[in-house]
Amino acid sequence: MLAPALRRDYGLSLAQTGLLISCSLVGSLVSLIPWGFATDRFGERIVLVCGLVACGLSLLAASRVHGFWALAGLLVLAGGTGASVQSASGRAVLHWFPRHQRGLALAIRQTAIPLSGFLTALVLPHVGGVANGFLVLGFACLAGAAVGGVVLREGPEQEGAEDADGVSPLRDRRIWRLSIGSSLLLAPQLCVAGFAVLYLHDVRGMSPGAAGAVLAVMQALPIAGRITAGRVSDMRGSRLGPLRAIALTVCALVVLMTVLLDAPLPVLIPVLVVTGALAMSWNSLSFAAAIELAGRGRSGSAIGLQQTVLNLPSTTYPGLFGALVAATSWQVGFGVVALFPLAGWAVLRALDG
Repeated sequence: MLAPALRRDYGLSLAQTGLLISCSLVGSLVSLIPWGFATDRFGERIVLVCGLVACGLSLLAASRVHGFWALAGLLVLAGGTGASVQSASGRAVLHWFPRHQRGLALAIRQTAIPLSGFLTALVLPHVGGVANGFLVLGFACLAGAAVGGVVLREGPEQEGAEDADGVSPLRDRRIWRLSIGSSLLLAPQLCVAGFAVLYLHDVRGMSPGAAGAVLAVMQALPIAGRITAGRVSDMRGSRLGPLRAIALTVCALVVLMTVLLDAPLPVLIPVLVVTGALAMSWNSLSFAAAIELAGRGRSGSAIGLQQTVLNLPSTTYPGLFGALVAATSWQVGFGVVALFPLAGWAVLRALDG
């Protein structure tokens, strides 16, 4: 949301702007696993509070710098420290909710991502510039740290949260298989949702506002989708069964969408929206599976490992997809994307549950 103002105020090129946008992701990639081990060692409360305070202070400092590299460094620091919330909040859910409620609880937790994105899109354009934008973000993180410090406590032992063995998640083949399989499921999420507006505007001639409205609907539906998937996994007593079913369904929908790319818009758009929405509805299932496979004592480090593996494709899938479409066609690009959830299903099929 701050990208246009950043380019204007700092005189940045498009490449420099893209680098700034990716800085927080770079920070999280190198810090997620250490934060996970810290959560297992010190508990979720202290990790969440320390991480969000450091993140908030980094963003407040970013509101006062004027050099490109200084800003980039502070954004890397903000991403690295803010990543503490991943392991801390996920481990808290594991401790406070029994297995038959955990899927729904984690699904509700995961809705924070689209909800916060929605609120950010509403607020930041009206705060008056880059400096004020970073101030708002910084104070929001400090407020989150304060709330976490007041309300968060170590949860009681829950059935199904015990440690199954003494294997570190870094040496647990099940966690690696789950993480790799889930990273393959990210391709439709990043490429269908990420390029929907561009395709509808550049190829099908829709106005930016109309194409953006399609994307808004596509991003709103996963809130209900994630909650439904979490509840279904609780009822079935399985995270991996629904996750594998979503993988196959998304594969079929991407194939159908590819076939209908040249169809009339009233035919294409519903399929496009459903495909993108379902592709964004599975994340909480993978999250729940990771912490349950790891057990109570290693859940934080398991989350850190899984989120690191999941974040890596975020830096590669969109660029590779764009290059493939430029060299071939949209049909070929989306056709290749359909293979990724199928490959993810094949990887996840070897896991029990």
